[in-house]
Amino acid sequence: MTASPTIGVLAVQGDVREHVRALESAGATAVPVRRPREVETIDGLVIPGGESTTMDKLVRIFELRDPLVARLREGLPAYGSCAGMIMLADRILDGHHDQQTLGGLDITVRRNAFGRQVDSFEEDLRIREIGPEPVRAVFIRAPWVEDVGPDVQVLASVHVAGGDHPVAVREGNVLATSFHPEVTGDHRFHQLFVDLVRTS
Repeated sequence: MTASPTIGVLAVQGDVREHVRALESAGATAVPVRRPREVETIDGLVIPGGESTTMDKLVRIFELRDPLVARLREGLPAYGSCAGMIMLADRILDGHHDQQTLGGLDITVRRNAFGRQVDSFEEDLRIREIGPEPVRAVFIRAPWVEDVGPDVQVLASVHVAGGDHPVAVREGNVLATSFHPEVTGDHRFHQLFVDLVRTS
């Protein structure tokens, strides 16, 4: 793998520019992915936050679903934030009746688990994999993980509604967060992903 891997940011909807900036600051070459042929040219994939049902529909309209699923099954490294976590989950709760995901993470995720836009919040999380300093996590209509498979590592959880709910997970070379590290200026999570792509 080159020192500057090419990482695609799914660019059908959501906060694409913020992820591009964060990836470039972490040493990657970041490119938007809107067409099926572009899926074959990337070393890794970021799926941004946004609205997961809209994202799912646009991925199908733009004929991106099949090539993305194929690459993920081949082992393409991927990172999803917020709606991106939903898109990478194998199972979804509270989804639209015909909503599909791309899969890749053996998790069950609940959409809008923390509530509506007005319930958005921030919290400091300690994630050992990115260093001793806490991460300022921004949650906006965020999902949480209800259930994880045996090979899924929980990187961080939030205590709410009477329990601990995973909000950052990893399975092999696939990462996902309920929160939005791309909006804080702290690019350590993107650095973790870029390093993962380099070594995969």
